[in-house]
Amino acid sequence: MPSAPAQPQPLPRPPEPQAPVQPAAPAAPQAQPPAPPAAIRFVPSSFAALPGWERDDLRAAWPAFMSSCSVLGKRAEWKEPCGVARQVNGNDEKGIRLFFESFFEPQQVIAPDGADTGLVTGYYEPLLRGARKKGGPYQTPLYKVPDDLLTVELAGVYPELKGMRLRGRLQGKKVVPYSTRADIERASFSGKELLWVDDSVEAFFLQVQGSGRVQLTDTQETVRVAYADQNGYPYKSIGRYLVDKGELTLDQASAQGIKAWIAGHPTRQSELFNANPSYVFFKEEKLPDPKVGPKGALGVPLTPQRSVAIDASQLPLGAPVFLSTTQANSDIPLQRLVMAQDTGGAIRGAIRVDYFFGFGTEAAENAGRMKQRGSVWVLMPKQVPPAASAQARRKL
Repeated sequence: MPSAPAQPQPLPRPPEPQAPVQPAAPAAPQAQPPAPPAAIRFVPSSFAALPGWERDDLRAAWPAFMSSCSVLGKRAEWKEPCGVARQVNGNDEKGIRLFFESFFEPQQVIAPDGADTGLVTGYYEPLLRGARKKGGPYQTPLYKVPDDLLTVELAGVYPELKGMRLRGRLQGKKVVPYSTRADIERASFSGKELLWVDDSVEAFFLQVQGSGRVQLTDTQETVRVAYADQNGYPYKSIGRYLVDKGELTLDQASAQGIKAWIAGHPTRQSELFNANPSYVFFKEEKLPDPKVGPKGALGVPLTPQRSVAIDASQLPLGAPVFLSTTQANSDIPLQRLVMAQDTGGAIRGAIRVDYFFGFGTEAAENAGRMKQRGSVWVLMPKQVPPAASAQARRKL
């Protein structure tokens, strides 16, 4: 609608002279609260949408699931499905499939940046040669947890930091960071040697894997060395270090490629290893059944090719996870149900999976070359509403 014409106005009088007015200082900008970080999303899906679900032989995943239930079954949201699972015949593939489809809902994991794929790597249980006493070729120690290593649980003060802890040592009345890898290698930890092994490179990769076996030549026995603790520093990839230095390409930075580089540059081995300040301490365990894998973070033995390590701050530890990726250094599909039964210092992020290949030479070869893209779906009990997934994860 057009506006009315303006009415004539009388001319204004000349303004009275006034003292100059100082310009007002610009208003201070109002501090804006920081934007909340983007959150991981769990998008409800269906079993029909899982690529390769119908082709997976779920009988191979059943023992691993029952191991998870030995822990999860004590929690309210898992009590019913784990209770029913005890009545399922582990050799009945159709019965197992019906069980999962009846009691669980797949929820696809979407990373905070909106990505629906992430990195899938592999790990394995290595075998080293060693002895209980230093001598001959056995010059590299595997250390027990030092007496002066302190662990500070943060959840007592900050409940939201449950599961997070700091490590350090006392210096006077202060707690200071513990020794780095370089410090530990230079220092004398006399009396804290667990075992001695004949290969410093394999000893380093044992720390990356987190556990392994040592064949003792002096006592003719094979024992398991399991993760006991860590010096508190975050894991840094030595493969990434070599790539950043221009020594290797990303494609070459596999375990095999790194070992080949070390063989060609023996004088730079310490430089390379010290690029990772993290140091792992071990404990000895008996090996009553060589077919049983090492225990993961959930506290149950890992099942070869059916257990994975995940970031427990992002995904529920112990839960069934459907993984869609490809085999090591290949485009052949690898799509199967696995159990999130372990964690790792290098495993950080919503869609970040470390696939456990098991024990032996073939497992080592596959794990060393595994660096694929993949998608994951978490199978949550149906009585847990999708909106409550994050809360359920915290309980786990």
